[in-house]
Amino acid sequence: MDHVSLSLDAPPEVASAGVGVHGVSTAHEVFRLPDLWQLHLYNYSGALSVGGAVHPIRPGHVSLVPPDTEVHFHYRGRSEHLYAHLRLTDTGVTHRVPVMQDAAAEGALLAHLLRHAVTAVPLSPARACAEVWTVLWHVAQLAGSDRGGRQHPVVAVAQAYIEERLADPLTVPEIARAAGVSHTHLTRLFRAETGHTVVAHIRHRRLERARHLLLASTLPIPAVAAAVGIADLQAFNKACRRELGAGPRAVRDAGAAVSQS
Repeated sequence: MDHVSLSLDAPPEVASAGVGVHGVSTAHEVFRLPDLWQLHLYNYSGALSVGGAVHPIRPGHVSLVPPDTEVHFHYRGRSEHLYAHLRLTDTGVTHRVPVMQDAAAEGALLAHLLRHAVTAVPLSPARACAEVWTVLWHVAQLAGSDRGGRQHPVVAVAQAYIEERLADPLTVPEIARAAGVSHTHLTRLFRAETGHTVVAHIRHRRLERARHLLLASTLPIPAVAAAVGIADLQAFNKACRRELGAGPRAVRDAGAAVSQS
C-alpha cells in the first residue's frame, strides 16, 4: 500500500493522541486498529510495512494508515513518535495521500499542532479534533493532493510570502530572495506552475481580498485599498475594474442589492 484516500470535509473524531515509545522490549511489532486511522509523526529511523510495501521511517516523516490495516514496525532501539488515532467520515471529496511522506519544512509545525492535540485530549476533545484536522490538511497538501501533483516548494514559499504581505509593497526580486532563488528562476517556475506571472498573481490576490472587504465589511473604500496594498485610489479603481469588472463602489452596491433581494 503506497497511498490512501481520505475525506476531510468534516473534522475527525480523535479517540487518542499521545507520544508513543517503542523498540524498548522488541525490535518488531505487528498490529492493526480495526476502527481507527493511525497518524504518526516520527522522531526516529526504522521501517513501516503496510500491505507488502515497505516504507523507510526517518525523523520528520509522517504516515497515515487507514482502519483495519495490519502494520509492521521495525525499530532500531528506543523509538519515539507523536500519534493520533482517529475516525474520519467517508463522505465528501476524497484526497489521495501517500502512506509515508517527508514533512520537511512542515515537520516543526505538525509537531507543534500534534503536541497541542495531545495535551487537549483530556481537557478539550473538540480542540484536539481541530488540531488534528489541521494536521491532516497539511499532510494532504504535502503531496499536492488538491492539485493532482506536488506543488513546487519554491512556488509554495513565494505564494505564502505574498499572502502574508498583500498590504505591503511587493517586488518580484524581494519575493525571490525570500524563496531562496533568483528573480529569473522564480519567474520561470511561477509561470510553469500556475500559468501566471508573479505580478499577475499578486494583483489577483489583492483584488480578491478587496472584493471580500467590499462585500463583507463596512470599511471605507480608501481603507480597503490600503489594506490590500494599493493606497492610490485611482490605481485601486482601475485595478477593480480590470479584475472585478466594476469599480469598488459598484462592487459594494451590487453585493448589498443581492443581500437585500
